Amino acid sequence: MSSSRPSQSSGSSGRSKHSARIIAQTTVDAKLHADFEESGSSFNYSSSVLVTGAVTGDQQQPRFDKVTTAYLNQIQKGKLIQPFGCLLALDEKTFKVIAYSENAPEMLTMVNHTVPSVGDHSALGIGTDMRTIFAGPSAAALQKALGLGEVSLLNPILVHCKTSGKPFYAIVHRVTGSLIIDFEPVKPFEVPMTAAGALQSYKLAAKAITRLQALPSGSMERLCDTMVQEVFELTGYDRVMAYKFHDDDDHGEVVSEITKPGLEPYLGLHYPATDIPQAARFLFMKNKVRMICDCRAKHVKVLQDDKLPFDLTLCGSTLRAPHSCHLQYMENMNSIASLVMAVVINDGDEEGGESSDSSQPQKRKRLWGLVVCHNTTPRFVPFPLRYACEFLAQVFAIHVNKELELENQIVEKNILRTQTLLCDVLMSDAPLGIVSQSPNVMDLVKCDGAALVYKNKIHKMGITPTDFQIFDIISWLSKYHTDSTGLSTDSLYDAGFPGALAVGDVVCGMASVRITSNDMLFWFRSHTAAEIRWGGAKHEPGEKDDGRKMHPRLSFKAFLEVVKTKSVAWKDYEMDAIHSLQLILRNAFKDDQAMDASTDSIHMRLTELKIEGIQELEAVTSEMVRLIETATVPILAVDVDGLVNGWNLKIAELTGLPVDKAIGRHLLSLVEDSSADIVKKMLYAALQGKEEQSIQFEIKTHGSRRDSGPISLVVNACASRSIGDNVVGVCFVAQDITGQKTVMDKFTRIEGDYKAILRDPNPLIPPIFGTDEFGWCCEWNPAMEKISGWNREDIMDKMLLSEYVECILCVSKKLDREGVVTGVFCFLQLASQELQQALHVQRLTEKTALNRLKALSYIRRQIRNPLSGIIFSRKMMEGTELGEGQTQLLCTSAQCQSQMNKILDDTDLDSIIDGYSDLEMVQFTLHEVLVASISQVTMKSNGKGIRIVNNLTEETMSETLYGDSLRLQQVLADFLLMSVTFTPNGGQIVVAANLTKDRLGQSVQLVHLEFRITHAGGGMPEELLSQMFGGDADASEEGISLLVSRKLVKLMNGDVQYLREAGKSTFIISVELAVANKPRF
Repeated sequence: MSSSRPSQSSGSSGRSKHSARIIAQTTVDAKLHADFEESGSSFNYSSSVLVTGAVTGDQQQPRFDKVTTAYLNQIQKGKLIQPFGCLLALDEKTFKVIAYSENAPEMLTMVNHTVPSVGDHSALGIGTDMRTIFAGPSAAALQKALGLGEVSLLNPILVHCKTSGKPFYAIVHRVTGSLIIDFEPVKPFEVPMTAAGALQSYKLAAKAITRLQALPSGSMERLCDTMVQEVFELTGYDRVMAYKFHDDDDHGEVVSEITKPGLEPYLGLHYPATDIPQAARFLFMKNKVRMICDCRAKHVKVLQDDKLPFDLTLCGSTLRAPHSCHLQYMENMNSIASLVMAVVINDGDEEGGESSDSSQPQKRKRLWGLVVCHNTTPRFVPFPLRYACEFLAQVFAIHVNKELELENQIVEKNILRTQTLLCDVLMSDAPLGIVSQSPNVMDLVKCDGAALVYKNKIHKMGITPTDFQIFDIISWLSKYHTDSTGLSTDSLYDAGFPGALAVGDVVCGMASVRITSNDMLFWFRSHTAAEIRWGGAKHEPGEKDDGRKMHPRLSFKAFLEVVKTKSVAWKDYEMDAIHSLQLILRNAFKDDQAMDASTDSIHMRLTELKIEGIQELEAVTSEMVRLIETATVPILAVDVDGLVNGWNLKIAELTGLPVDKAIGRHLLSLVEDSSADIVKKMLYAALQGKEEQSIQFEIKTHGSRRDSGPISLVVNACASRSIGDNVVGVCFVAQDITGQKTVMDKFTRIEGDYKAILRDPNPLIPPIFGTDEFGWCCEWNPAMEKISGWNREDIMDKMLLSEYVECILCVSKKLDREGVVTGVFCFLQLASQELQQALHVQRLTEKTALNRLKALSYIRRQIRNPLSGIIFSRKMMEGTELGEGQTQLLCTSAQCQSQMNKILDDTDLDSIIDGYSDLEMVQFTLHEVLVASISQVTMKSNGKGIRIVNNLTEETMSETLYGDSLRLQQVLADFLLMSVTFTPNGGQIVVAANLTKDRLGQSVQLVHLEFRITHAGGGMPEELLSQMFGGDADASEEGISLLVSRKLVKLMNGDVQYLREAGKSTFIISVELAVANKPRF
């Protein structure tokens, strides 16, 4: 794969290359499948993969031919299912059978007996009404589900056959022109699980999801290992693997694995892209979970009505039979059963704005990989557990997204840092400094070698071709890529370089840029196989592989053969960095004789390279998250395309739709159809910057709350804006009025019903009366007659002004059909003495709490003014000439002031205690944190004659870390203060730390940091310790402070221990932080 890199965005370039690769790969898949079908038992796997691999490299303009079209049609229109269940296809309008599997009559209509009776006959065939096959309640449940717009929402539906009474799970989905129902047998002990019981799927996955969400970010390997472990425990399969698809050539890799003892490991296995065809990947995107119960089982045919004008597609069926090629592969690797979960993530490239339909925007998705379970014996997993696995895979995909974003941020930061250093080098030694000094061009992107051709001389670094071969490459570029300013390729051989085989043992991939007409810069990469090792590739003595069989060992061998002339592909962000350096070098070369002008030009270029949108995006995201997370009322938010990006716990509770399910869905798909136009208008107005208030609409309910009907909300909508004052979304603050509206609907939306309710003498109906807009009585129900002694006829059309009694009154407005207020309804409840007393106490308590809150707000506000004055004075002092000691004191003062501001911003302690607070990610050293923490207790320790000893090594103190330095400083200061408080006069406090590192990748390490604060004396009272660990509801101020500090430590994936020894006690504080690997110098 090569590119001359024309002027276009990296996103559009990546998308076009990816689309072309998919088309080309699909053609190769079709050719391989055709070879398998034609060859039968004589199919040679290894040679076929190598031949198709060669075809891929030769394709110029990928397109679908007849073979490919036929292959795709066969994949989609296959008419076979697995035998563990049966299938019916129904006409959408009549619910009559238009297709069925051959085993459906036996499974659904026959009574179990050994010998069929003479009178037995199939009660199921083409044209049979589905409702005649199942018992009354089951038929009604199916009909209700089939009438929904989104029929799959109620899956699975528990049904019982009319003749045999056997229970089945019905799994429904809609395809063009028909409804497909898969029926899976239910074991007797599972029968009590009703349709609503399928929601227990979420409970099945709850533990695994909680563990995934508790993982600290920064390690994709740890995330995959945890996911594999949880699926292994949840499903009980013999082997569970996490596959990752590499986005450069779509080949796969096993990145995590767990097996039962005795199975061959596949961890580290790479296999060609053809092993999982593109058509299969498309089906994984459509069906997130795929199960094969027994690869040796005989498949069942699906019989279709000959009169149908179209062929049914079983792509969405849970029973769809796998293709024979895949079954043979499974059997060869002794995997009889499998369960596969798709990991679908957001594509990093944003789509262009060429779509004419902007009303239903779609986020671009891609298949990152698969979580695959294998079993050496047949295995059936019931649908609720498979659905739990699907939900777990969705949560896993969200965390994969986050890890990829974090990795990209770290890579971009390192590239920008290297670019800055290279520019510094260019200012002092241009241009040879970029290859002779450190850092150099090899530090900019990952490569094995680099070369600068300057004034007809070659300056080489690392692994490179010979001088003659480099001049040969330059001649080839000048001849065949005359108009290009550069070339990137992962295979010089595929790119057409005549001498590729000669340099193939040294380098395969190359990225080059032309600086001037005679000067060029090259980066080289060795072939991919040199970087790949697989533990499972070792052979036992005397063992031989059959090169014709499909097996993971042969997949690995075939992959190495395919990539022996290829290197790791050049990423778009790497090429962006290379071209950025190209632009900088051009300016440096042009202004070589005017160094001052060159320096200004380089600085200007660096300014242009900064990513302006990151800070803006972080600011908007932070504000939205804070607003949603801390609110106690229903709040949701959408982006400019109407896709949900905020969904707080209250709205999730009301609708029954979890946050992970709601995020990314379009708002219009979540509201009732009757409210769609209202929401559209509200969205449009809010996106124009107009604030909408008291808009009422209904939102759908899901899961266990589905049967309770839609939720009615009154909403205020306002636009969310970026730092540049651009509208980036809409935020909705809502109020749940479902309770009041439930009664109101019986009066206004169902004609005549409200009158029947008002006239009903049922004692369960409360006293109700109503007035019109002028205060004249218009309703007076029997309960009001009984409680007041006034008949309805005496009260109607009279002004309600007279004596009163103590009561609780709920008032709701009365609307006509057009929504105009025409009066009020009043719901009456007499208040007992006990209730009145309780309400009085409640009002006093609320008033006291409000007064305290006002006092606290006043104190916080007044503290900020003198704090601002202190900060101003410090900043003025920073501009004066100060000694090293004075500068250090100012630095410590600044740290303490920042900590105070941070604490003043802590308006919601519950969020910290519950573990929902956000931590910042900044760069700092332990020296500045520890000095600032100790300074906060120095005066008190001096007053008691206590000596504080810092036993941290210089190396540990100077270590550069990434994390929330202010929170760490707050925690250390708090525990130091407690130590000083409970240390006797003249005692000693010793501070020590232990730091260990775990490598997470090429550029990041995880730091396990343990502080020990040891103080003399008997230690803290047990009461305070109990408060620190949350064991005392009535905590003191010191106890609350210790509890908050411990919770902050927990947020840093650590914990606090308190150790008592003879004559001394020790706080042991452990946290996890990140540290960047030091660049090579």
